[in-house]
Amino acid sequence: MESFTAGLISLEEARQKMLDRLSPLSESETLSVYAAAGRITAAPVISPLNVPPFDNSAMDGYAVRMADIARGEALPLAGKAFAGDPFSGEWPAGSCIRIMTGAPVPEGTEAVVMQEQTTTEGERIRFTAEVKAGQNIRRAGEDIRQGDSVLAAGVRLGAAELPLIASLGIGEVEVVRRLRVAIFSTGDELQPPGQPLAAGQIYDTNRFAVRLMLDQLGCEVIDLGIIRDDPQALRAAFIEADRAADVVISSGGVSVGEADYTKAMLDELGAITFWKLAIKPGKPFAFGRLSNSWFCGLPGNPVSAAVTFYQLVQPLLAKLSGQQRAALPPRQRARAATRLKKTPGRLDFQRGIVSRGENGELQVVTTGHQGSHVFSSFSQANCFIVLERERGHVEPGEWVEIEPFNHLLGG
Repeated sequence: MESFTAGLISLEEARQKMLDRLSPLSESETLSVYAAAGRITAAPVISPLNVPPFDNSAMDGYAVRMADIARGEALPLAGKAFAGDPFSGEWPAGSCIRIMTGAPVPEGTEAVVMQEQTTTEGERIRFTAEVKAGQNIRRAGEDIRQGDSVLAAGVRLGAAELPLIASLGIGEVEVVRRLRVAIFSTGDELQPPGQPLAAGQIYDTNRFAVRLMLDQLGCEVIDLGIIRDDPQALRAAFIEADRAADVVISSGGVSVGEADYTKAMLDELGAITFWKLAIKPGKPFAFGRLSNSWFCGLPGNPVSAAVTFYQLVQPLLAKLSGQQRAALPPRQRARAATRLKKTPGRLDFQRGIVSRGENGELQVVTTGHQGSHVFSSFSQANCFIVLERERGHVEPGEWVEIEPFNHLLGG
């Protein structure tokens, strides 16, 4: 076992080595808030106004002055205040004003009494509960003050953030420009979906899976297709990709026993490190710098390519785009509900289905066969079961770590 795992680099070390070399893009663009979903803020978003912009009522009820209700008498109505149609007349002493939620409170209002704490006596209103000064009044700037930073730089914009920006009357937002990512697969055995297979051929699913994940990450994808096992074609693909993109991602050609000219070519065109990762699936991985772009070489097996993209390339892209929030969901503890097969030596990312048991604990079951070619396991799973490097088989009832899928894999 020691000889098999000797020289393997841990996932954490590989990830840190990558991230330490990267700096976020500096170029930005200004977009309409309607076109900015999924983009990353390039600068803080500053509020141009107070939220709420004026003191307003938090309840349907009655605006009162404390002196007018001190004697405990029923008060006549002096008028009404609605959202968009505030009270504007004279407010005589010894009276109250009917007010609706969100309406500006009339000048002099010291409290709003909810209608459930009142009774009607003819045309007068009697207050049936203790009234405290300031109750049920939302003050101007209570949520956000003018000049406040409401979103920092490096925030991914979505359904929680963009309506907030719009609520401030801001119509445009400065975002980091989209990452340009060139992708291609290598190998004579690959065939595009929809075409017949010749003897010994398989369909190219890796590039398709990577493209789908890049689309979800908001990248501009430059798809160079399948590059055959020909040195000149491969060289031309690398040069074209390097000129066009910020990041180049290839699938295949990075494991032991594959064509030596791939490694030699990459060494010639840049400074690339070929790692043997201490993870399963996904041991072979390449990372480094070409003339103009960063390069990531994924394994050829479909599950290995997906796992290494998810665990290594996804954080790389997040840092380049300036995203401050961690790209990967935090891990949690769950009890294994099925036996999990595991050989010590590598950190194992098995595909699992996590749910909450009757006792409230998280429990996880395997999707079944965990081979690096069984891509169907992703369609069934909702998490990775992360088994430590030196751990062996796991029996039902033992605690394990899980990592719920994020949006890239359907989480």
